[in-house]
Amino acid sequence: MAKPSNLVIVESPSKAKTIGKYLGSDYVVKASMGHLRDLPKSTMGVDFENFEPHYIPVKGKEDLIKELRAAAAKADKVYLATDPDREGEAISWHLKELLGLSDEKAHRVTFNEITQRVVSESIAAPRDIDYDLVDAQQARRILDRIVGYQLSPLLWKKVRRGLSAGRVQSVATRLVVDRENEIRAFVPKEYWSLDVTLNRLEKPGSFVAHYYGETKKRELENELQVDEIIHDIEGKLFTVTNVKKTQKKRSAAPPFTTSTLQQEASRKLNMTPKRTMAIAQQLYEGVDVAGEGTLGLITYMRTDSLRLSDEAMDAAAAFIRHRYGDAYYYGKHHVFKTKSGAQDAHEAIRPTHVELDPERVQSSLTREQYRLYKLIWSRFLASQMANAVYDAVSIDTECEGHGFRSTHSSLSFPGFIAVYEEGRDDEAETNGSPLPDLQVGEKASIAKIDKQQHFTQPPARYTEATLVKAMEEKGVGRPSTYASIVSTIQDREYVNKVDKRLAPTPLGEVVNGLMMERFTDIIDVEFTAGMESKLDDVEAGNRHWKDVLADFYAGFSKELSDAEAALEGVRLKVPEEVTEEICEVCGKNMVIKMGRFGKFLACPGWPECTNTRPIVEKMPGRCPKCGSTILKRKSKRGYAYYACERGADCGFMTWDVPTAEDCPSCGMTMFKKSGRGRMKPFCTNESCEKFLPEDKRGYYKKPAEAAAGEEGEKPAKKTSAKKTAAKKTTGKKTAAKKTAAKKTTTRKKKEEA
Repeated sequence: MAKPSNLVIVESPSKAKTIGKYLGSDYVVKASMGHLRDLPKSTMGVDFENFEPHYIPVKGKEDLIKELRAAAAKADKVYLATDPDREGEAISWHLKELLGLSDEKAHRVTFNEITQRVVSESIAAPRDIDYDLVDAQQARRILDRIVGYQLSPLLWKKVRRGLSAGRVQSVATRLVVDRENEIRAFVPKEYWSLDVTLNRLEKPGSFVAHYYGETKKRELENELQVDEIIHDIEGKLFTVTNVKKTQKKRSAAPPFTTSTLQQEASRKLNMTPKRTMAIAQQLYEGVDVAGEGTLGLITYMRTDSLRLSDEAMDAAAAFIRHRYGDAYYYGKHHVFKTKSGAQDAHEAIRPTHVELDPERVQSSLTREQYRLYKLIWSRFLASQMANAVYDAVSIDTECEGHGFRSTHSSLSFPGFIAVYEEGRDDEAETNGSPLPDLQVGEKASIAKIDKQQHFTQPPARYTEATLVKAMEEKGVGRPSTYASIVSTIQDREYVNKVDKRLAPTPLGEVVNGLMMERFTDIIDVEFTAGMESKLDDVEAGNRHWKDVLADFYAGFSKELSDAEAALEGVRLKVPEEVTEEICEVCGKNMVIKMGRFGKFLACPGWPECTNTRPIVEKMPGRCPKCGSTILKRKSKRGYAYYACERGADCGFMTWDVPTAEDCPSCGMTMFKKSGRGRMKPFCTNESCEKFLPEDKRGYYKKPAEAAAGEEGEKPAKKTSAKKTAAKKTTGKKTAAKKTAAKKTTTRKKKEEA
């Protein structure tokens, strides 16, 4: 059998596995596991004279690099098949340089979807590396390196050790802080509503009418205005002045982009943007589907385009007609206009095979994969379906010159709603109560008057979904960066979640204040959006990447030197976060402090009161021993474990994570494996038929020799001959001293006797 003459390099093993099944025996597919070359971690890695980066092999990947070099040397052609975006293009370029591939030998291929057809077509039509894409990625990488490596040390000196500053994360933090300041500064405004329940005079039936105004719409600002209207209409008859019946059509939402997928997954599935992208990556790279083999189930998931291929829309049309009937099809290709400034390199996110409906593949997917795939599949299919049709009725009534209005709408044809309805961040509009068949001129009497006082509400805090939406609207970041930005500002503890919404921490507000005062460009939304446009110009070949870096660094370096001079000898204090926990020693409200192993509660009365307490988090479920609350705690080494709130009185403790699910057989709380990956709940009740033994819960099992070493002595470390000899000599001397000491003690005892 002939040896493979072609090498295909992708980023991940799962992607390699999927593509490998589509290619013949003449191809070998290997994974680079992401970047193999990058800027060094310990130094800046950028020469500011000409902004030349210094790349080195990623530490720990030496064996993989050696393996890929050997495979590339044996191959006639090397296909660089990394992801179809700036980052993927840069990884391919780094691979070409690192493996020493010539232009003739290196071939760049991309897959918008990982299917047999697309993989075969792409391999048959390779291209050269797009150096404009590479330069755009290099510019972004170096920009972030400059800000992070030069601004973070200033935060260490002026605020707290271990902090970091990022070019885009600082703007995202500012958005959250600005919203919090809007909420604090908000002054509620009073307004009133007036509803009357009316009874028909000639026929049975009643309906509710809402105050509208006189000649035009009017807002009721106080109770006096409401009482004046009530005084005018009390005991009087209402007359129907207008009845309007219409049909309203509602179009389906477009297929997902990266931003809208993250928003909808947050609303409907309670998934963080980071988790959404991780699961989407799995669906894109390929999943083993029963009866179908390994398939990439969705197209590339980092895109801001709404474009769909004709082939995909044809497939959707056929599926809709077959399953739902011709009336449910839109009637033609439903084409959505991509917003200006969006990159149109890829299609919108859609299923690669629309005939593989979620129920058909459910048994082959994890719960998270299934839910996200169903969301993507449903949204795409709905985008090609007919409009939903509503019958709307609006009735105007009048009494003593005061106008009232009643409205109602009902769904007459579901159309796309039969498959999917988009989630909302704000309150959904109410359809109103059904209305009787009223005629113009008909009279009605007052049965009930209802007046209510209201106050305007402050703007809501951002959720992860609305923050992503705001960043997209303001041009901050790009589809590939939204998830990491939202995750980073929470990991850095500049922002945390309060009732599923994002609020700035005291630390975040202090850091944001420093940035607002000293780094106006970095923290400016428009400046950051303008930088994204410049990077787009680099990608399009209209601007040189080093010119972008030089322009940025000139202003940034001046701001940095001015800030260091102005803050000489200054240390910014982060306000302590006061909790509702009471110190049992002195009765003061305890505060949250940061220690060596993370946050803990401490009494603010230090040094007079030194009381401290660990921060505990209540978990779902109940203690399997006594039924009490389970708390999340941390060990001395910082590892999370779960224990009964009664402590030693109960004694329950586990490393498994309690869930909100109860066992269907015994009713006790179910647990799941800690860590990442598939988290299938299991029962820990030994007397239950669904009990899962500890050795079958999926944890790593140590080798026999390691286990034996733990039970007895730990395996000896390898030491040099000199160290071994020295240990033996030391051991002999110690033994000799012990023997001499014993003899002396024995002799003394005999003498005393």
